[in-house]
Amino acid sequence: MALGLVCASHTPLMRDGEAPADTRKRVSDAFAELASYVRAFRPDCIVQFSPDHFNGFFYDLMPSFCIGAGAVSLGDWGGGTGPLPVPEAFALDVLGATREAGFDPALSYRMPVDHGFVQMWEAMLGTFAEIPIVPIFINCAAPPVPSYGRVKAFGDAVGRFVAGSGKRVLFAASGGLSHDPPVPSMQSAPPELRERLIDGRNPTDEARELRESRVLEAGRLAVLGEGPCMPLNEDWDRLFLQRLKAMDWPALEALDTDQVRVEAGRGANEVLGWVAAFAALSASGPYDVQQEFYQAIPGWIAGMAMVAAQQRG
Repeated sequence: MALGLVCASHTPLMRDGEAPADTRKRVSDAFAELASYVRAFRPDCIVQFSPDHFNGFFYDLMPSFCIGAGAVSLGDWGGGTGPLPVPEAFALDVLGATREAGFDPALSYRMPVDHGFVQMWEAMLGTFAEIPIVPIFINCAAPPVPSYGRVKAFGDAVGRFVAGSGKRVLFAASGGLSHDPPVPSMQSAPPELRERLIDGRNPTDEARELRESRVLEAGRLAVLGEGPCMPLNEDWDRLFLQRLKAMDWPALEALDTDQVRVEAGRGANEVLGWVAAFAALSASGPYDVQQEFYQAIPGWIAGMAMVAAQQRG
């Protein structure tokens, strides 16, 4: 049994958004280094905590947690489509373990996942289908979202089960860090946007192109310090990473989801996935960070971060 971790930011603008050539190379090199870690670790399976962006989960029924016994990539923002290689029996065992620990996650046999799940694997390995993966959705974008304390406890429960499974497992998460994409609020959205937030499945090509063009324009304006997105908060990002490295769970559990949105943006609570993944790794003891990357990239509306870590000893 061995346990490791890889976490990485994602952004729909990584392909077509504005960033200098040297920045793009640094990000590409960092993903390549992360890929080397993954391949050297040789995991039997990945257990990944990630969000959705109103592509697969909607307000007609929005769980805090959902475990996929099967999953399919929607292919938004140019990503690949098709089924993920989910080990059904192991995913159901993870579900059972969390129920025994006092949680009631939803279950999906065909979980729709967007770039928030697959982009990091496509950037690292060129595909999301190389390694078996158990996808765990955490609602990070549709208030009310679960608290940081609750997510930490959920990650603990997953980690305790996986530690006793005898498998070589990589915990993973994708999202954040400071991140303020132009996501509408249910409370202030006009009727047509409210309907998309409630049930926006199977959008037309025209609707998807319009949505993506709005995000691309927001990224272009962010480079100029203008537009609907708040500036990236590098200080917040670096403090968050330091707390993860230091295993400062009291500070991480004390984070308030509303205040995180104020300080770091509408998409910053995607770091709930990072908290769950690090909690899962720490459930069996201390860990050491092996790799770390960070750069604030305004044109991508993201404080881009990547971390690899491994169970100590």
